[in-house]
Amino acid sequence: MIEKWKKTVYEYIHNRNQLEVDYKVEPLLSTVRDDRYLRKQEYRLRRLQAGHRERRVKPLRNETGLVIRQTAEHEHGPQIAVDVEMRRSLIYELAGLRHTEERKERERLTVSRIDGQWLVTSVEPENAERMSRFAPPSEALARAEEEQFQQQAYHNRSVPYLNPRLINSYGFEGSFRPVMYNRLKAQEYANKWWDGDNPAYIAFEVDCTSFVSQCLFAGGAPMNYTGKRETGWWYQGMSQKLELWSFSWAVAHSLCMHLSTSRTGLRAEIKDHAAQLTIGDVICYDWDGNGRFQHNTFVTAIDAAGMPLVNAHTVNSKHRYWDYRDSYAWTPNTKYRFLHILDQF
Repeated sequence: MIEKWKKTVYEYIHNRNQLEVDYKVEPLLSTVRDDRYLRKQEYRLRRLQAGHRERRVKPLRNETGLVIRQTAEHEHGPQIAVDVEMRRSLIYELAGLRHTEERKERERLTVSRIDGQWLVTSVEPENAERMSRFAPPSEALARAEEEQFQQQAYHNRSVPYLNPRLINSYGFEGSFRPVMYNRLKAQEYANKWWDGDNPAYIAFEVDCTSFVSQCLFAGGAPMNYTGKRETGWWYQGMSQKLELWSFSWAVAHSLCMHLSTSRTGLRAEIKDHAAQLTIGDVICYDWDGNGRFQHNTFVTAIDAAGMPLVNAHTVNSKHRYWDYRDSYAWTPNTKYRFLHILDQF
């Protein structure tokens, strides 16, 4: 027999499944007593509905698979913390064609027994796009890390590809000859790993930018090895507690700045509009409009209206509409940077 609190969780997931089709938060009211969460959902659904109207999108159905990852009972009362993972597929119609957007989301629910009834009293997303992995360290710490880096036995400035295991995986050779960006390979990588972590790389808790870097590398972009974390674009993994990668590999703002300003190797042209992008390009997101970018995505498809669809990590997504107006992180101040990756490195 299913525990009564589980029935509440299943009912919550069932009602949540319909949100992006019906744009109504009311079905959640039977199980949810988290006013802050309900207000955020209502605001998000209004944005989403307006966006769908602008795009002339017709949602057809939403399918959600549920995994309860773990539970923990509260020691001071009838309350249970439930970590859930939802695998969602939104099927919609645009310009007579069907599209499918996939997403894997995690939430922590607090389910409490109130007046004999189990209710969801708190909903917290576990992987919000607003999060930034870290900020670059102080200048003093950067110098100390660089000095440690110089002492590594495998330090070698003559080879642009730093990790032999990765070189072998993708068939690259250590060469300075100009190469063409293989957008198909980059796309294939993004579609293969959109909902999981490639064991050849360190899995960061917030890894939207590392994922984009991996896609670019899979497409043939050469690592620009400098030995300095604040310059170049490179990755070599971990040595004891020393992080051996450039900030541009894993920090959203740093990658955006590197692509925007680099004049050799991996570089990009800033475009004015999302419609100017193609498969293999990158979009950067500044949620607050203050000039600091906090999220990156990778273009993997173009929809029936000629607009980019993206794959991303942190909230793992496949063929998600580029503007992210359905994200909790989005604000009216959000600004974008559209980066067209040059075809020759």
